[in-house]
Amino acid sequence: MNALYLLFYISIAAWFLSEIYYKQKFKSEKNDQKKDKSTLNILWVVIIPSVFVAVMISKLTSFRIRNQYWILYLGEFLIVIGILFRWIIIKSLGKFFTVDVSIRENHKIKKEGFYRLVRHPSYSFALLTFLGLGLFLNNWLSLFIAFVPVFLAFSYRIKVEEQVLIQQFGNEYLEYKRKTKKLIPFIY
Repeated sequence: MNALYLLFYISIAAWFLSEIYYKQKFKSEKNDQKKDKSTLNILWVVIIPSVFVAVMISKLTSFRIRNQYWILYLGEFLIVIGILFRWIIIKSLGKFFTVDVSIRENHKIKKEGFYRLVRHPSYSFALLTFLGLGLFLNNWLSLFIAFVPVFLAFSYRIKVEEQVLIQQFGNEYLEYKRKTKKLIPFIY
């Protein structure tokens, strides 16, 4: 069991460091049309306290989801999958990925790979990481705190991002939006 907790701490550190890396490496540039409306700041202001409070609540209260260890393994699995696939998706976007909502020169709508199924797979897998965190903490209140505020912050960002994409690409994006789900293939 100690190995699982060690893996948990390593994966949370990997998540945090990867997000700092993305924030440093993938900023918009001077000639990009930056349209972020502070969504990146909002995400950080929501995520950091949500994670901290969720962990503290799990230590201070006992609202167990399950009294079995498999919930911890499931949570850790979702954390690792979320981190790994978010990285893969960011790499697949290449030069069009920025941490702030921006339109780059020669910007195109990506419609292949994960983007055939959902419009925001990077956010889907980020949210999967927070779902995994909540499950690993094995506390209903922690699950709520780790996931719901972060989901709402990402929902705001998606709204801003989609307005920018509609403004930039018009009917092409509206047609893509009509054919794909937002975050969960075939469902939502």
